Amino acid sequence: MIAMAVARTEPDLSFLLDHTGHVLRTRMAAALAEIGLTPRMHCVLFHALEEERTQIQLAEIGDMDKTTMVVTVDALEKAGLAERRPSRTDRRARIVVVTEKGARTARRSQEIVDGVHRAALDALPADEAEVLVRAMRRLAEGHLATPVESPQAARRARQSTK
Repeated sequence: MIAMAVARTEPDLSFLLDHTGHVLRTRMAAALAEIGLTPRMHCVLFHALEEERTQIQLAEIGDMDKTTMVVTVDALEKAGLAERRPSRTDRRARIVVVTEKGARTARRSQEIVDGVHRAALDALPADEAEVLVRAMRRLAEGHLATPVESPQAARRARQSTK
């Protein structure tokens, strides 16, 4: 029996989003590594500066499990960029407080993050970049805003350890 190839009727959106997302994450990680941060460390610093947040809240924002969050905050503390302190409103909770050094680092890391995003968008003509961002926002806030429950959970793409 001869197998017949299945014809595609739509662009492979999954591949396009996964591949470009993966490459963007690798570029982000490499750029932040130049100042001694990981993307997770940047995420925690950035969001901890916005308002008083517990480790659990920051983990939810950064889509991190408890163990990953603890390791990330440990690294921030070791680098002198953040501290854990008891919450004023919930004595069981710990908040992450960014130090002055951490605030300076967060400003620098946000410049790096913005630069990586700008470089990706600058690879497109300005009108296409605007359409891409508008379309991605519409999908992220609309049709693709919420994951669908499934008996076999879809796995997120892994970052290469190379």
